[in-house]
Amino acid sequence: MILEGVHRRSITRTDDGAGIRILDQRKLPWEVLWVELRDVDQAAVAIREMWTRGAPMIGATAAYGLAMALAVDPSDAALDAAYAKLLETRPTAINLRWALDAVRAAVQDLPEAERAEAAFVKADAICDEDAELCRAIGEHGLELFKALHAKNPERPLNILTHCNAGWLATVDYGTATAPIYLAHDAGIPIHVWVDETRPRNQGALLTAFELRNHGVPHTVIADNAGGLLMMKGQVDAVVVGTDRVTANGDVCNKIGTYLKALAAKDNDVPFYVALPYTTFDPNTASGADIPIEERAPEELTMFTGPGEGGIATVKVTDSPAANPAFDVTPARLVTGYITERGVLDRI
Repeated sequence: MILEGVHRRSITRTDDGAGIRILDQRKLPWEVLWVELRDVDQAAVAIREMWTRGAPMIGATAAYGLAMALAVDPSDAALDAAYAKLLETRPTAINLRWALDAVRAAVQDLPEAERAEAAFVKADAICDEDAELCRAIGEHGLELFKALHAKNPERPLNILTHCNAGWLATVDYGTATAPIYLAHDAGIPIHVWVDETRPRNQGALLTAFELRNHGVPHTVIADNAGGLLMMKGQVDAVVVGTDRVTANGDVCNKIGTYLKALAAKDNDVPFYVALPYTTFDPNTASGADIPIEERAPEELTMFTGPGEGGIATVKVTDSPAANPAFDVTPARLVTGYITERGVLDRI
């Protein structure tokens, strides 16, 4: 990621190697605050309360959380307890279970004295792999963007994205944003329509923050504006990330993604999903089998933003509110999947 002109990762080990350092995404874009997590409880809170979010970042944070737990108590009982604690934090993203399984498999047959170090080594490897996968996604997506821009070379390539599938959601580069950054760096004129992504406004707050730091032209839009832009020919492609893709190709992503896919289909706009294969879940048959996280209604009924003296929260309604965090886009609405293995018609 490019932050304040410097390329860095979204998650790193602390100087002493015993903890991790992440950006507190609840503070962005108003404050850039790096926080240290020192134990499994802090890692679980950071995931559950969305200090950090995005499927790959959740997985990386959980992997380190398991390592930190084993540094305190390397017993089988502690391993199982930490695994369960982290797994229950956010049930929808498949990378969470995948990363926890990978760390557990790396340590479970080792002597207890060797487990913590092995867990940290595995978590480091998970992070390195994620950065490499996202870079590869960007390179394959770049070739796609070149072809799309060649159709209308006289104007910028217009991409619409939903939520945040950028470097804040991964270790580096992002998934949906990786080809955007590489295209911009390659000199392809590109403009991004950024859905605000209610109720947590991850597009307006996080994706726009990323694009601004990288110097990519962009415009924040209301969630309901995308269909009109597609109808008027102002969107060349929709590119989103995902928290899980099932065996039949269904895509689970931030609430509102399904509506974008429907609008894209109706207006002959290609709809692409960017993901590493670690987000593919071959053991879940279809989107109907994915648990959909229901988050607190206060996320919907309260607005947060800068005010006099700091960050202010304003209540907008006393009515009951439902707040599903994700929806499912059927595979039939997906034009292609941008992966580290190439752009695929079917996953």
